[in-house]
Amino acid sequence: MARTVSCRKLKQELPGLDMPPFPGPKGLEIFENISKQAWAEWMTHQTTLINEMRLNMMDLTARTYLSEQREKFFDGEEVDQAEGYVPPTE
Repeated sequence: MARTVSCRKLKQELPGLDMPPFPGPKGLEIFENISKQAWAEWMTHQTTLINEMRLNMMDLTARTYLSEQREKFFDGEEVDQAEGYVPPTE
């Protein structure tokens, strides 16, 4: 049976991640409170921000920015959108 969590982002009981997404307390917090679905949505948004804003992940400022955006995203707050980005149509 899949492990479920009360997802902080989607406000319902959903399947949780199989393991923390990264080491440390923040990774454990995400593991315990964020569903697979919400994490997948964040990964898509994060990838868009990195690509469209041309963020350099070697830069501490860029990593800090993404961390702040991640917290806003999971708290249901408004997050930055990549300026001029138009998602592909199906």
